[in-house]
Amino acid sequence: MVGSSHEALHRVFQKDPALLTRAFQKVLHVPFPEPRDFAVLNADVTEIEPVERRVDTLMRVETDEGAYLLVVEAQGKQDERKRGSWPYYLAYLYEKYRCEPVLVVITQNSTTARWAAQPIRRGLPGWESLTVRPLVIGPDNVPVIASERDAERDVPLAVLSAMTHGRGERAAAILEPLAFALRTVDGDSAAVFGQLVESCLADSRAKEIWRDLMSEIRYFFNNPVAEKVREEGRVEGREEGREEGRLEDRAGMTLRILEWRAIPVSEAVRERVLACSDLDQLEIWARRAVTAERAEDLFSG
Repeated sequence: MVGSSHEALHRVFQKDPALLTRAFQKVLHVPFPEPRDFAVLNADVTEIEPVERRVDTLMRVETDEGAYLLVVEAQGKQDERKRGSWPYYLAYLYEKYRCEPVLVVITQNSTTARWAAQPIRRGLPGWESLTVRPLVIGPDNVPVIASERDAERDVPLAVLSAMTHGRGERAAAILEPLAFALRTVDGDSAAVFGQLVESCLADSRAKEIWRDLMSEIRYFFNNPVAEKVREEGRVEGREEGREEGRLEDRAGMTLRILEWRAIPVSEAVRERVLACSDLDQLEIWARRAVTAERAEDLFSG
C-alpha cells in the first residue's frame, strides 16, 4: 500500500525500472546506455549503529558497457541536510558495490527541482575534492501527456507525468487520457499505477475524479461481460467501437475539467462538445479547458 506521494514518486521506478532510462533520454536528454537487466538492492546505507541512513530506491543496472547504480531520492521540499547526505550515499555505495553511482532526484515542486539540480561541491574554493551533480526529474522537464495516443504509447511515462504534475493545475488534463491508456496494460499493473498516481494528487477534486476513473477501470477488468467485449475486440478488431469510445471519453473529460475548475458550462457548449466527432478537435478543446476563463473560450481561435 502506497501511503504518500514521497513513496509513490520513487516506487514507480521499482514497478518499471526501464522507465528511468526512458526518463533520462526523453526528459533529461542524457545518453545513458540501454539496460539489459535491473536488480533492486537493499536501500539501507547505515554504517554506524546510532546513525541510520537510507536511500529511497537503489537499483543495479546492467548494460553492455558495464553496470552502474541508480540512487533515486524523492524530495518534497528543500532540505540542506541532503546536500551532506547525498555525497555520503554515493561514496559509501561505490565503496560497498565498487560500481559507479548515479543520483536521481524526483520532485513535484519546481522550486525544489531547481534547488536539487545545483551541484554539490566539497573542498576548497577553486579546488573541489568532490562534486555531486544530481539528475532532477520534475514538473519543469516532464511533459504533460494529455493525449490518449501518447499515453498508450508509453503508459509508465504517462504515469510519471501524472505524478510529477499531481500538485499543479495541469494534472486534470492528464487523468482521463491516462485512465484510458491503463486499459491497455494488465489489471495488476493498472491497479499499482492507479494507486501511485492517487498518492501524488494534491487537490481533493482531482482525487475524486481519479477514483471515479479507477472504479471504471476496475469494472473494465473484473466484469465478465466487459472481458467478453475485450476478447471480441481482440479477435475482430473493433476499431470503430474503439474510436467511438475515444470520442466519448475525450468529450466527457473536456466537460469534467471545466466542472472541476468551477467554470459554468451552458447547454449549448455541452451539446457542441458532445456532438463533436473529430478526436483531434476534442483534444484541442481539452487542452484549452485547462486554462480557459469561460467555457466558450474552448472554441476561440
